[in-house]
Amino acid sequence: MNVIVFLDGPNGKPSQGIHVLLAERKVRDEYSTATPRIDQAVDIEGRSIVELSALVEMKLNSFRRKDQTHLMDMIQIGLIDSTCPERFAKNLGDRNHEIAT
Repeated sequence: MNVIVFLDGPNGKPSQGIHVLLAERKVRDEYSTATPRIDQAVDIEGRSIVELSALVEMKLNSFRRKDQTHLMDMIQIGLIDSTCPERFAKNLGDRNHEIAT
């Protein structure tokens, strides 16, 4: 697993820690794709934020219940649509289709 977690003291919980993902690395070996490249970011108010399509791909890779909920929220407010699956590996596109229907 390629995740660095900063915990809040010796009793800190990983679920409450700050997770750092390294660019262009798979978080888990079974993931279809690696994390976004450094250049897959946009500047928002002086901060470098991962671009939307890269974020969606990360959510589709993880596909935990909370990732699915985030994806459903993005669909509901119109950030992603039915063309989204075409942009990703087939298995990720299939996951997006599963969420969108």
